[in-house]
Amino acid sequence: MSSPETDLPVPAPSANNLSFVEKLYYEWLAEPSAVDERWRRYFEALPASPGSEPAPEAFAPRRPNGAAHAAPAAAATASADAAFQARVDRLVTAYREYGHLRADLDPLALTRRAERFSLAAFGLSEADLDRPAADPEGHRGDTLRQLVARLEETYCRTIGVELAHMHDADLRGWLEQRMERTRNRVSLDAGVKKRLLEKLVEAETLEQYLGTKFLGAKRFSVEGAEGLLPLFELAVDRAIGHGVRNVVIGMAHRGRLNVLANVVGKPLRDIFAEFRDAAIVNAGGGDVKYHLGYSSDRESAEGVLVHLSLAFNPSHLEWIDTVVQGRVRAKQDRYSDTGRQRSLPILVHGDAAFAAQGVVAESLQMSELEAYTVGGTIHVIVNNQVGFTTSPRDARSTTYSTGPARMLQIPIIHVNGEDMEAVAQAVLIAVDFRQRFHRDVVIDLWTYRRHGHNEGDEPAFTQPVMYRAIARKPTLKALYAQALVKEGTLAAGELEQMVARYRARLEEAYHDSAKIAVQAGAPPMTGFWKDFRGGAMGREEPQTGVAPDVLRKVGDLLVEVPRGFRVHPKLAKVLEARAQMVRGEKPVDWAMAEELALGTLAWEGTRIRLSGQDTRRGTFSHRHAVLYDHESGIPYSPLAHLRSGQGPVEIRDSLLSEAGALGFEYGYSLEMPDALTVWEAQFGDFVNAAQVIIDQFLSSGEAKWNRLSGLALLLPHGMEGQGPEHSSARLERFLELSVDDNWRVVNLTTPAQYFHALRRQVRSPYRKPLVVMSPKSLLRHPKVVSPLDQLAQERFRPVIDDDWVDPTETTRVVLCSGKLYYDLAAAREAQGARHAAIVRLEQLYPLDVESVRSAIARFRPGVEIVWSQEEPSNMGAWDYVNAHLAPRLPSRIALVSRGPSASPAAGSATRHRLEQEQLVREALGEPVSRIRAERAAAQER
Repeated sequence: MSSPETDLPVPAPSANNLSFVEKLYYEWLAEPSAVDERWRRYFEALPASPGSEPAPEAFAPRRPNGAAHAAPAAAATASADAAFQARVDRLVTAYREYGHLRADLDPLALTRRAERFSLAAFGLSEADLDRPAADPEGHRGDTLRQLVARLEETYCRTIGVELAHMHDADLRGWLEQRMERTRNRVSLDAGVKKRLLEKLVEAETLEQYLGTKFLGAKRFSVEGAEGLLPLFELAVDRAIGHGVRNVVIGMAHRGRLNVLANVVGKPLRDIFAEFRDAAIVNAGGGDVKYHLGYSSDRESAEGVLVHLSLAFNPSHLEWIDTVVQGRVRAKQDRYSDTGRQRSLPILVHGDAAFAAQGVVAESLQMSELEAYTVGGTIHVIVNNQVGFTTSPRDARSTTYSTGPARMLQIPIIHVNGEDMEAVAQAVLIAVDFRQRFHRDVVIDLWTYRRHGHNEGDEPAFTQPVMYRAIARKPTLKALYAQALVKEGTLAAGELEQMVARYRARLEEAYHDSAKIAVQAGAPPMTGFWKDFRGGAMGREEPQTGVAPDVLRKVGDLLVEVPRGFRVHPKLAKVLEARAQMVRGEKPVDWAMAEELALGTLAWEGTRIRLSGQDTRRGTFSHRHAVLYDHESGIPYSPLAHLRSGQGPVEIRDSLLSEAGALGFEYGYSLEMPDALTVWEAQFGDFVNAAQVIIDQFLSSGEAKWNRLSGLALLLPHGMEGQGPEHSSARLERFLELSVDDNWRVVNLTTPAQYFHALRRQVRSPYRKPLVVMSPKSLLRHPKVVSPLDQLAQERFRPVIDDDWVDPTETTRVVLCSGKLYYDLAAAREAQGARHAAIVRLEQLYPLDVESVRSAIARFRPGVEIVWSQEEPSNMGAWDYVNAHLAPRLPSRIALVSRGPSASPAAGSATRHRLEQEQLVREALGEPVSRIRAERAAAQER
């Protein structure tokens, strides 16, 4: 009787265990009893192959003489065939996994290709080439010689595919079969070939025309990579066939003008007007022409409309990546595209940037996370084989610039950008794979840069060998036209006609561009943006209060859980306390005010998306917007289950990313002006890692590109002795960037104010980012609460006056913002110091100067005015207040703060406490000399 262990099946031979199986096989040939019974049964069951050669005598198992000797001979023959096929299979695997290293990818022929695979390395010889060998799908018929030729054609031609990193059998199997079934070729009909040639004509002719008409102007030419235009033509056409109706493109400078004109359809006359500096610009100053975006509707040959959009882009090359993906996610959500089939992101990268920019890795890591998936992005690397002036050997440590993409189970397709058939095959594989598996794909388009980094650059200074080769090369247009003439697809003179037709279009557009006059002011909003405004904001606050019955109804639902849901015992107390807040038995705390703001907006039909690091629970364990069953761990969000027809609610934990994650949410907000989109930093300091998004998109997007965003940022801020990296959200940086009503910056002191600030983001017709210096210690401060009726009756208050003091007895007005107010108020109350009034600036930008002046006017003339802040004097709001508020007040403002510092906060909690005590006492009016003397005496003791 066999044991359970011997009844287990043996593992099927694969690329991972083939050498182990082969070793066992030869041991079985020599002595069957030397291997496990399971393997003996496996090897004995191998089928014999008619006509196969007998195994070498040295490997033949020894059997008794006589009639019984015939069976071992047959088994030896079958075994020899199996051993031969095992070696062939290893060779096939090598082609699949390493064939790309032998592919002819470099159009300059400067890159050294790997040597042809040695038969001997796989236990094969020239004598084996004419033996029958099973193909990769197990079918016999071809000889090994024919099989090798097919593998060479499939994997080592002008297209090479990396798949060794793919361990998902379904994904890899689909890819292998797709390539091997067609030998990695696609047949293009004559009409398609001519259309691709037309795109090459447009690419080259536009660049040459711009270079002639606007001599010396930067354009970051696509010359040398003209194949990018046919690639886009094929990609859009294939995507339309799959049902895609929205394509959002993100790319940096190189080739951008050509993509704008000849892919997205921006009028040529507008591009020429921008070169003339006579383009229509908005009041914010606009941007350079090769940063601008454009959108259009394009009709396919079958009459199907697809919306194409090229996103604006700053000079930070890769930071548009997750912005584009966020836009696509919003489009998918808006149109209920849950299958993520109808909207497609395409990102065009430079080779040096893709290899080196950290935001690229962040975007790849985000690609399959539930909070960020868009059903796959098609990445196209325009591989110039050089950075600005930096060669690949100094720009990366990976074999290819595509190295970071190997973290994903996705195909990486390397293709020679001068083989249009190979480019077409790469596109078909990429689009089909994305639509089938909803994952990213990378196309590494090997090209070169005919000019330098820009047209005024001399590239031969640093790449002399490369640029000697480039100088000798005909253009891709000439090469492809020559090939089409040779095969009979293109008639003599047809190319010249194509060039003449397009050049006539260019001349007409150039003539028309002279008629375009400069027009200051932004164009009106259209589509789902038509009800929203940018520009200068009115100072009247919109109605944001909510009827008491609605507050109670929504509040009751926020503390309910489904029947059978087991709440964590500690959270049960939190929910009960919130229920008491809804009933008016307790005042509302910060977390419940947020829940009610989000809940009432969702109740009214507004879409909510709140994301960030540990946001579901809250970094400070205060939010609990998503509850988890204490036994099963199943999540439940009361905000998403208020009533039928409510706005969708997403509360998402993000990956540990600031740059990529914030860029994604900014992109989402661009397509969802009627939603509340919120991103939260774990600590406000961490927004440092997303400073490019702040500088290049949030603060200046309206001025540069006339693109509005209502994204809200929650940045935990405040000095509590937690050290330099957990104290400051760098308020000063946001205030330095504040101009022309580009956003709102608030540092709030009450839950009611937070409630109204969040609701204002949706209820106001102005779409501006909101920057919230959100609290940490105040989340559970007993004084930081609001009566429920303040959520029902009031609006947002930019300035909160002080009604605790008698104006006739007040000698000092302390202006402050945020958490410091509670330290000041506690000390004042303990001292009974009614001489000092505390006026809170809840909104620092735009600053409501008139409300501040009105608050101060209540007090007697000559009252002393102080600005007090926790931050060092060279940080925080002081410079901003001194520049924008002080000149409009009746007397000068004195500063009370920590001294200037290179670091935001002290690392010692004790030192922090002593500094804070001194700051509070000084702010309330105690003589500085006395405070310092007391402190010195304490230190001596």
